[in-house]
Amino acid sequence: MAKTMTVRPSVVAGMFYPGDPDVLRREIKVMLGAAGARKGFAGILGVVAPHAGYQYSGSTAAAGYARLAGSRYPTVVVLAPSHREYFDGASVYPGDAYETPLGRIPVNADLRRRLLEQTPLVTASVEGHRAEHAIEVQLPFLQSVLGDFSLLPIVLGNQRRDFCFELGGALAAVLRGEGGLIVASTDLSHYHPALVARKLDQVFVDDVKRLDPERLMDHLEHGATEACGGGPVVSFLCALGALGASHLEITRQSTSGDVTGDTSAVVGYVSAVAYA
Repeated sequence: MAKTMTVRPSVVAGMFYPGDPDVLRREIKVMLGAAGARKGFAGILGVVAPHAGYQYSGSTAAAGYARLAGSRYPTVVVLAPSHREYFDGASVYPGDAYETPLGRIPVNADLRRRLLEQTPLVTASVEGHRAEHAIEVQLPFLQSVLGDFSLLPIVLGNQRRDFCFELGGALAAVLRGEGGLIVASTDLSHYHPALVARKLDQVFVDDVKRLDPERLMDHLEHGATEACGGGPVVSFLCALGALGASHLEITRQSTSGDVTGDTSAVVGYVSAVAYA
């Protein structure tokens, strides 16, 4: 008897992004086109992208994902925070696939096994995956620019310093020589006036541009900057440093106020691309 696949269904389609696949494809195509999607950006190791609704942060995410046009990666690791469940360490989805309106993406079971063997910090669990949007909103963009790939979806339930650095080192160990891509999913400061938000967000941007996870973690811990996915970005920077990243390009920075016109309490967004 054939094994029944365990699939994590889309849970925010129709809310954070269109649920109709044709509408979704068109919307992403428009955003990528406006961002100037074109081939020729070789040596990309990682992407930082926001995870708000596409109407707010989609154009910022597209500015980063546009750099991947024409690229192929066997596996994409997506690192995300947990907005709805708190747990120690990090969880990797134990099932067979993630699903969006654009289709199913298989989970890389071999890479998952090797990561679980690399560190006890990571467990195979649905914790953090059941209702979390921070991974899911990245996937239609990845499906649109990359085509077929396997996925390693990881949610950090606790963004403690030691967890973030250990995860980054473990990812570097299992990804070395694999030719994979790492995506860190994060928004920046939340609900400050636009001028305050810009100052907080600029600290984050400067640390990320320097590829400096220690400095970023220090600033996050002391409140000099804010990011709901700050821990995943620290892990991302640790892994990429060990994998040979040489520089990082900020592809777009924005706030929700750029869309709504309300600058009294905004959410910050950034996209960035790291190169070998």
